[in-house]
Amino acid sequence: MRGALATGLMALTLAACASTTETNPGRTATEQLLVARATDAAVESLRLPVPPGTRVFVDDTYFRAESAPYAVSAIRGAVAEGGYRLARTRDEADVILEIRAGALSLEQMRRVFGIPAVRLPINDSFNVVSLPELSVYSRRDRVGVAEFSGFVYDSKTGEALGAIVPMTGQFRIRSHQMLMIFAWGQQRLDPGDREPGDSWFEF
Repeated sequence: MRGALATGLMALTLAACASTTETNPGRTATEQLLVARATDAAVESLRLPVPPGTRVFVDDTYFRAESAPYAVSAIRGAVAEGGYRLARTRDEADVILEIRAGALSLEQMRRVFGIPAVRLPINDSFNVVSLPELSVYSRRDRVGVAEFSGFVYDSKTGEALGAIVPMTGQFRIRSHQMLMIFAWGQQRLDPGDREPGDSWFEF
């Protein structure tokens, strides 16, 4: 009896296996980096219609977009880099910068010289069959697009002081493929490169 039990336990041990659960986020890491790089490019030219040293509260109440937290932080960083002081609350601020998002997403375009991949219905039940791409040459563009705007007003009186014209940034990856085999160009976007030990800089 004990021998049979030991044999059974050994069999279960040998038959055991492990599995890994992977998440499927809405955007790939490359797509997220494209939007982040476009955001950084958009805020580079941010200037406010108030003197440097003014205490500014960044109001993101109406800033609604995917990746909004990164974009709001980038705008706050640009405000600080521009020589203004960030206020923690409205009551501590001299002016309010109310921001809004015009775009914070991706554009994708593919050009094919040949026959693109197609899906064809095969019966009345709308079942489809997929035919693969048959191309001599194809080009793929993935573009992160960011656009922000806003306006500045006095925190005490509500008087409008000026509008922030739309700030636009783009970051593009372009790749090529010949005969569906030979690929060149930028295939992915890597995180920012830096010199060892050089992880910060002064505004």
